[in-house]
Formats: sequence, structure tokens, C-alpha cells
Amino acid sequence: MKRDIFSDEHELFREQFKRFAKEEIEPKIASWNEKGMSDRETWRRMGEEGFFGGDAPEEYGGAGGDFLFDAIVMEELSYIRAHALMASLHADICMPYITEFGTPEQKEKYLPGCIRGEIILGIAMTEPGTGSDLANVQTTAIRDGDSYVLNGSKTFISNGQIGDLFVVVAKTEPGADPPHRGISLLLVEANAPGFVRGRKLDKLGLRGQDTSELFFQDCRVPASALLGGHEGRGFKQLMTNLQQERLCIAVQSIASCKRALDDTMEYCKQRKAFGQPIAGFQHISFRLAELATEIEVGQAFIDRLLVAHVRGDEIVTEVSMGKYWASDLQKKVTSECLQLHGGYGFMREYPISTDYADAAVQTIYAGTNEIMKRIIARNLGLDLT
Repeated sequence: MKRDIFSDEHELFREQFKRFAKEEIEPKIASWNEKGMSDRETWRRMGEEGFFGGDAPEEYGGAGGDFLFDAIVMEELSYIRAHALMASLHADICMPYITEFGTPEQKEKYLPGCIRGEIILGIAMTEPGTGSDLANVQTTAIRDGDSYVLNGSKTFISNGQIGDLFVVVAKTEPGADPPHRGISLLLVEANAPGFVRGRKLDKLGLRGQDTSELFFQDCRVPASALLGGHEGRGFKQLMTNLQQERLCIAVQSIASCKRALDDTMEYCKQRKAFGQPIAGFQHISFRLAELATEIEVGQAFIDRLLVAHVRGDEIVTEVSMGKYWASDLQKKVTSECLQLHGGYGFMREYPISTDYADAAVQTIYAGTNEIMKRIIARNLGLDLT
């Protein structure tokens, strides 16, 4: 079904990226999943072809387009299961912190390399003792002359091993009341003294994605590393960008649902039982029809959110709905599609087993779905606490 939100220019871009992905990304996915990490050469090739920063400013090498170009990259990477290549984290979650809040000097220093795929980005937000409670992070960044000295630890950091530059959430005023007023964001290069990469974590799903611990041990960075040049604005900066981050999760979830269902329908047409393809059994055909309908309904809602986001609307409530609903749907679709594969669905040689494991984290990161429901309830006037 044609989606009206995309122009002819968008669709031409999609075809270009699909060709690139088929030739240069798909052949590497199995290797990335085995190694637990992507390769820098592919990041550079993505940058050379103009697939990072579709909506980034032209003066720094971006295309100057809209967020729909980035959404296309997300959809196509999710559809081919190239989860190891964290393009959305890099270009759509981390890079906007620099484009929207960075000083002119920070933009000039980092954006061209990010858009070319030469500087790989990550965000160091989550800590061992604080998940979605960002106001109570324990990592500190204390001003010392012309520098900040960081101390603390982070966990579950995507691109933790391969990343070059991290947006680090830290307390520049540890005793601030309320706590969120003391939060700032700093741009920390991986070669900074005292920056230590910890373990590459062994995960249930997203096997090709590099997720790690990071430590800051008297890590000294220049005062110019403070994002935007002002202390105490980090919490507001985080809240501003969470709308796009959660929309990214929703976009990817729907695309992953489509691939899981497409593969399952093909399997059911080929797999025979009692002398006929199992797709011909009423229960199975009805279940596939139901899943297909739910995915189409979800796509229509996410498309509506994409249009509103590109228009510049504040849609925090709706994006929270989309993130929780689409990621819940992904877990449901992959579970039911695995069941329809029977015993083969439990075998790792069948991609549906990977889809099932990969879906688990979608309801957790970018704010758990329980947090999404709390946001929705509060904004509907239902949260009385």
C-alpha cells in the first residue's frame, strides 16, 4: 500500500538506499551478529553516500531535508534486520543534540565528521542504579579551571566500544534542588584521559549491536565540552529530544513487524501439514489476517506522528502512545509468528527466532512502556499523584 506521506523524492531516496543496503549491508549482517559489532568501513560508506543526516544542515555536509529521509533509513535497516548498524542512534538521537543545542564551535568541530560517518556517536545516559529516573544520575562533572572532571559509570551504552564521541549526562551541580536543575550534557571524546570502556555486554537479542559499560575515572575534558556552553540545561535538552527518540523506536518496531509477518506468511504457504499448506487452515489464515491488519493500523498512526513531527508539532503524548503500542505490537507479532513456525521457530537458523529475541528490548529502552503510560496518563489529567 502506497504511503502518501512520502514524496517522489523520498521514494527515489528509498530505492537508492535499498540498493546500497542489499549490496553493502546485508552480506555483513551475519558477521556482525557473530562478532557483536559492526565495522567502521560500513559507517564511512554510509556517510559517503549521504545516508546520515538527511535533515542535518547543508553547511555542515547534511542534505538539509526533513526527518522522513531518516525514517526511510530506519525502516529499511529494520526490515533487513541490520540492527548492528545503529544509524538511528547516531543520526537521529545523538546528532540532534549537537545540531540543536551545540555552540557554533561544537557544530563546526563535530558535525561534518558525524555526517561523513567518520565520528560515531553514542549517548551515555543510563547508570547501574538509575534507569528511567534521569534526574537522579550519579555521574558528576565538576568544574576545575578550564576543565570539567567527570567521575561515574554508565551501562547499556549502545556504540560503547566503537563510538568516538558521547553525549554524557552528568551532574554539574550535585546538590541542586530539585535534582534535575543540576544536570548538564557534555560532549566527551573517547580518547579523553580517564575515559574507560568497560565490558561489551552479552545480550539476549540485538546480537550484532555493540552495547557496553563506560567508566569515567577523573576524566578530564575541556570546559568547551559543555553542550551549548551552559550548565544546568541538560534535563530540558534531554526532554526536548526524547520525542524524536521515541518516534524512532516506533518506526523501527513497525518495520520489524512487517518483516516478521512477511517471512511467516511465506513459511506458512510452503509448510505442509495433513496434505496441504498450513496457510490454508482457517485458524492460521485468520490469525495472519489479524496481524496484518494490526500492523497496517499501527503504520497509519505512526505515519500521522511522522507528519506532525516534521511539521514541528509538540506530540509528546501521542509519541508516548506510539512508542509503547508499536513496541508491544512487535513483541506480540514476533511471538505469534514464532508459534506459527512450530519447532522450526525455536531454531536459530530461522530468522523469526532472532526477531523474537530482538523485540524484547523495544519496550524497555527510550523509556520503558510503563513510563510511557505514566506520561500519557499525566497528560490526560489522570495522574493524581
